[in-house]
Amino acid sequence: MPPIRPRSLLDRIGATGSLLCAIHCALLPLVIAVLPSLGVAAWLGSGFEEGFVLFATALGLFSVAWGYRRHHAVQALSLMVPGLAILWFGVLYQPLHQSVIPHAVAMTFGGTLVGLAHLANLRLNHLHVHDATCAH
Repeated sequence: MPPIRPRSLLDRIGATGSLLCAIHCALLPLVIAVLPSLGVAAWLGSGFEEGFVLFATALGLFSVAWGYRRHHAVQALSLMVPGLAILWFGVLYQPLHQSVIPHAVAMTFGGTLVGLAHLANLRLNHLHVHDATCAH
């Protein structure tokens, strides 16, 4: 089995993280009633979500930009940018952030787009052919 390249590893981590985020956001409305009894809200605090979106932004943009330098295709970027915009809107726009179901829908949709962007970038990097026209 060939070793995993760093660019492939970043997309795999990003896709896995985005999938976990989408699952988290989809299940959150169901779990929200249980959280006070478990005391989990006190552990995570309000900054957890912002930190997670910041991490997803840094990892996603770095990974897709690195991939773009290789394959020069915009498909992954065209999924990543709207996905991150939706995530940031869901975190920063207070009326949406305070509405449980709409917030969960927005975060799930944004996380899914980010995950799909990582998968598209992974596929584009894998399909990229090195030939005389390729500078990388």
